[in-house]
Amino acid sequence: MAETGVLEPSLRLELIDGEILQMPPQSTRHFTAIRLTERVLSHIFADGYDVRSQGPLAIDGYSEPEPDVAVVEGSARDYAAAHPHKAVLIVEVAESSLGFDRIAKKRLYARNGIPEYWILDLGTNALEVYRDPRGDDFLSKQTMGRDGVIAPLAASQCPIAVADLLP
Repeated sequence: MAETGVLEPSLRLELIDGEILQMPPQSTRHFTAIRLTERVLSHIFADGYDVRSQGPLAIDGYSEPEPDVAVVEGSARDYAAAHPHKAVLIVEVAESSLGFDRIAKKRLYARNGIPEYWILDLGTNALEVYRDPRGDDFLSKQTMGRDGVIAPLAASQCPIAVADLLP
């Protein structure tokens, strides 16, 4: 729609459950957390994966979210013709979007079988880890503070310090 002039190209928009939503501007802390997370995950997921920052995920016919960070199978060139529709891990950095990330995005990702979803909560400096999607929710939730350590399901041999993701 931006290409045809219907929407302003500079707007941050996401298609969630058939609704076009305008996303708030990013603070410097939010963007720094995205970059830190992207760097940490890029070291862990090298060959066979593409770590995408704020790229579209054609998750279903009604939604095309742009997660802050998504780890997808394959390489960047694999998605030259179409956006990926699955991810092994999605990370949303939450500041003003925490409620939306915990409800709408969590439902969307669970419903579409994303095996692991993280919310990096900048307000409390905590990481929420959701695993085992069933229906519209995840069966497992774990919350850890700045001193916590987590290993992604798809790279279980690679522990990550939560502090390394936080600005």
